[in-house]
Amino acid sequence: MDTQSTHQETISSNNVEGTKVCNEKGEKLGTIDDLMIDKRSGQVRYAIMEFGGFMGMGTDRYPIPWHMLKYDTSQDGYLVPLNKDRLDKAPRYPRSDLPEYTRGYERSIDDFWGVASR
Repeated sequence: MDTQSTHQETISSNNVEGTKVCNEKGEKLGTIDDLMIDKRSGQVRYAIMEFGGFMGMGTDRYPIPWHMLKYDTSQDGYLVPLNKDRLDKAPRYPRSDLPEYTRGYERSIDDFWGVASR
């Protein structure tokens, strides 16, 4: 990831994917694997974080509302306000089984994280 001190307002998804995600204690939780984008507004709705597994096998993917992630230059990654215990209970799916992002599915994600559904 480019860590130059430029203050760009936009970033390529290629630069987001693979970026580490840490909790507020600096513990690495996973990495960003994908972004889910609202078709109508063009806004990123969810960052899909990979966690667990070995070399891509047995890896789970966790949809996290995008606005929960805050980029921290000192960590060279995103910070989220959660710990591994909460992550264990979070909505997830296996890498090989991408769910359909229906309103109902998104509502269940938003309900878990305590954010307003759109």
